[in-house]
Amino acid sequence: MSTPNRPAELHAAHAAHAAHVVGPAPSTTAPSGWREGLAAFAHPRVVTMLFLGFSAGVPILLIFSSLSLWLREAGVEKSAVTYFSWAALGYSFKFVWAPLVDRLSLPLLTRTLGRRRGWLLLSQIAVAGSILWMASIDPAAGIGGAAEAAGETVAGAGTGTTTALTLMAFAAVALGFSSATQDIVIDAYRVDSAGSELQALMSSTYVAGYRIGMIVAGAGALYLAQGFGSTAETYDYGAWRLTYAVMAAVMLVGMLTTLVIDEPAVRVPVLSERPLGENLRFFVAFLVAVASFVVAFRLGGDPAAALSGAIERATGNGALAGLLAATLRLGVALATAAAVFRLLIALRLVEAANVGEAYVAPVLDFFERYGTRIAWLLLALVGFYRVSDIVLGVIANVFYQDMGYTKVQIANVSKVFGLLITISGGFLGGLLAVRFGVLRILLLGAVLSALTNLLFVLLASGEPSVPLLYVVIGADNLSAGLAQAAFIAFLASLVNVSFTAVQTAIFTSIMTLFPKVLGGYSGSMVETIGYPVFFVVTALLTLPVIGLILVARRHLEREIREP
Repeated sequence: MSTPNRPAELHAAHAAHAAHVVGPAPSTTAPSGWREGLAAFAHPRVVTMLFLGFSAGVPILLIFSSLSLWLREAGVEKSAVTYFSWAALGYSFKFVWAPLVDRLSLPLLTRTLGRRRGWLLLSQIAVAGSILWMASIDPAAGIGGAAEAAGETVAGAGTGTTTALTLMAFAAVALGFSSATQDIVIDAYRVDSAGSELQALMSSTYVAGYRIGMIVAGAGALYLAQGFGSTAETYDYGAWRLTYAVMAAVMLVGMLTTLVIDEPAVRVPVLSERPLGENLRFFVAFLVAVASFVVAFRLGGDPAAALSGAIERATGNGALAGLLAATLRLGVALATAAAVFRLLIALRLVEAANVGEAYVAPVLDFFERYGTRIAWLLLALVGFYRVSDIVLGVIANVFYQDMGYTKVQIANVSKVFGLLITISGGFLGGLLAVRFGVLRILLLGAVLSALTNLLFVLLASGEPSVPLLYVVIGADNLSAGLAQAAFIAFLASLVNVSFTAVQTAIFTSIMTLFPKVLGGYSGSMVETIGYPVFFVVTALLTLPVIGLILVARRHLEREIREP
């Protein structure tokens, strides 16, 4: 493999990392057959991932589909509803603060619970707090009775609504940030706590727990909201407030799991044990960079709107114009944050070596192990593998509602039945990955994803049919569970134990960045091209993924052993 050029000090730092990482993930015996594979699901580490997966699965739908229905019932426009999916972009940029999780000790928590468990408990408390913050906000504030009683105009009512939506957006971002932090720690814990022999099965139980958490936050939230009195015809903020309060209480499952499990045996690399003062300056610099990103992003709102209007007038495509303008706005904000961070380094407020160990060394390690060409190929595969199901998932609940399915039908078929099928697909994917190899199951999952997305065209082309809904949702979720279990195991195989949290965060951030940015425009795309064409487009998005997997299999025969 080719080795990229690197400064001598970074080469020495990387060598020191490798030399001082002791206590590798516990060695386990790989399951050799179907019976052994099934028995391995009872391994304590495998079972642990069921409960941690549940804790990770609860927040995501409280940002996506459940929040979408809440906002729609409150009278928020469809295009604005799907923009709220950007609140989960914290998942896509979690690599930025992943080094803090690896390097920064938490007062009391680290000493009492250990580095991984201390950060895990803190993130779970933050998730519960963010959900309670969302519960305290009524997105419909200013609409209807109160405004009419005061004799206000519609425009005046809109101002109140904008304020409420802004607060809800901040709360959703806080939930995305804290939930992404929890994911960083869980990913690192999974890789650190067991050898590669159990990763596929741990991925399966993680998917199962994750989906159970989604059932609770998806179907459970819908059942509760309707049971408490909120419907599409009669909106009741109190029902949704109580629903989200219950969801916050559900996070106690993850907190109790964190208190019961053991800290992984893998020790933190010696070079990450910097003096407290250096780590605190590193943390402050991170906060300053984040603040500069927020300021630049907010200031870029008006220029981005003007640019979007100019592109739309030139092309006649509003969805494309919005996507290009928003992407440029995001890029400028990121560049601003990076420039501020480099300035802090130049002013010696942050140690350059500290930054090199935190961000540069993990990236160089990956390119060194796989070579530049294969490394870029793998990153492309990671970045595009889930694009079709994420983009479709953002608009799915709104689609079901627009087609005339009731909230209870959506909950029964999509949230309960569908997610149970996903769990079955996850277990099947884990077993198949052990027997036939991760890359073969990745390929199978990609092909099935394209085929099942086309089934949604049938739903969009006829009258509401609950039996057909069961067939489409069942096929789609079975393939999604199978592919996700194999994909998580695939990501674990790419990680160097010296950089567990950072590299897993980089991979999972790349995995969701483009799909979530594109998903934010799914509502605008549907309004422009309609549901049937939209579903065909999501199926076509899978074709490049299939090509990348075929090429990767040819190049990685020596890197990832296939049976």
